[in-house]
Amino acid sequence: MGFTYHRKNRRKYSLKVHIVLVTKYRRKLFDANLSHTVKAIVKKIATENDFSIITMQTDKDHIHLLVDYDTTQTVADIVKCIKQKSTYYFWQRYAVLLSQHYWKKRVFWSDGYFACSVGEASSSTIQHYIESQG
Repeated sequence: MGFTYHRKNRRKYSLKVHIVLVTKYRRKLFDANLSHTVKAIVKKIATENDFSIITMQTDKDHIHLLVDYDTTQTVADIVKCIKQKSTYYFWQRYAVLLSQHYWKKRVFWSDGYFACSVGEASSSTIQHYIESQG
């Protein structure tokens, strides 16, 4: 197989997840300026917290992320990290704008998120590979 794997200590892995984060109340806040800023902030957060953003894109009220992460991390921890740190940053930098949309400080993202694991091969290919072992 021509997959690219990470190797650390006695681990060999390739973990990728598609994450979607939605603004609280689906407020359409991502204009060109804020869209650029959120991407830069998420990349910085990723670098500081040992996961990688393969690609990302915003729409008016949400962001899609393709994240490459380590076996020692969980998707929930990655989402929590992105949400907490970016919310803090946005309220530091855009308090006037955000206070027009949110009555409560420290709110930016909705409570939930979407996550879907992404592999290098389709699940049917992996199923066939496992079934052909032995």
